[in-house]
Amino acid sequence: MLVDSVPEQRAETAPAPPTRRAIRSLGLLVAVLVLLLVAVASIAIGAKELSLAQVWHGLFEDTGTYGDVVVGERVSRTVLGLLVGAALGLSGSVLQALTRNPLADPGLLGINAGASAAVVTAITYLGVTSLTGYVWFAFLGAAAVGALVWFLGGSRGATPVRLALAGTALSAALFGYVQAVMIMDKAALARMRFWTVGSLSSATEDTIWQVLPFLVAGTLLSFAVARPLNAMAMGDDTAKALGAHLNRTRALSMLAATVLCGAATAACGPIVFVGLMVPHVVRSFTGPDMRWIMPFAAILSPVLLLGSDVLGRVAARPSEVQVGIITAIIGGPVFIFLVRRRRTAQL
Repeated sequence: MLVDSVPEQRAETAPAPPTRRAIRSLGLLVAVLVLLLVAVASIAIGAKELSLAQVWHGLFEDTGTYGDVVVGERVSRTVLGLLVGAALGLSGSVLQALTRNPLADPGLLGINAGASAAVVTAITYLGVTSLTGYVWFAFLGAAAVGALVWFLGGSRGATPVRLALAGTALSAALFGYVQAVMIMDKAALARMRFWTVGSLSSATEDTIWQVLPFLVAGTLLSFAVARPLNAMAMGDDTAKALGAHLNRTRALSMLAATVLCGAATAACGPIVFVGLMVPHVVRSFTGPDMRWIMPFAAILSPVLLLGSDVLGRVAARPSEVQVGIITAIIGGPVFIFLVRRRRTAQL
């Protein structure tokens, strides 16, 4: 039975015909162009209204008022949005493949909850008040919870179901802890209220440089496990027959998702639904091959994140709505639609 199924399963991840590869490549190019347009819009459009001439002047000529607004704030915000969006898309792709759950997201393994718990602890009990301090505590919290989920999930004997259950249980406990501390400590509540909903508004060059090494490392590691994850999608027995190292692949995938999501959460707070929606939608037109899902997710996730950020800045001028709120508003109905579609397909 196993021998008969291997050729059919292999066909799912076999090299695509030239025409199909050309279409995917063209689609990737179109996605890059869309990303460039959204990035330009993120720099040109904000809570403060500026003409295109003022934006151009601020970018390339002025070092005064317009330069401070455009270069000092919007460019840093846009760059951070590009990096964080790509990280969330890649981590969501890896986790959906690892857990074999197309509706999984980076919060499934408790990474967001670990980062939030570490930040609120640092604020309340250690007196940390700056974003540069948040970054390191959030990342350490995410990494610690990722390791704990791996241990509780069975370490070398970890399975997708065990990892998901361990992550869900830890998330519930840690978010309960976060809410309890914030209720008891008004200072922590005041400092955490924007971070907990996810925001790009506090982006600085320092934040970008602090998280950049982790995002680069996580990205490289994600692409390194693409082929083994393709094999694991066929089932453990088939993956072993094809030479995949299951435990090593699961451990490296967990590490990649933890590093990416932990660094993204550290910089911007927990931003929901980006890591769920984009990889899931991408899979519908790329197929199950992770070698195509990952590049598309890394490009289209920043499109969603920056687009939501621009919408939030325009919707409440001269103030703004945090990007985490916008992605939640968009993601909730989309998630319900995806779940209902899957149920309908199974009936």
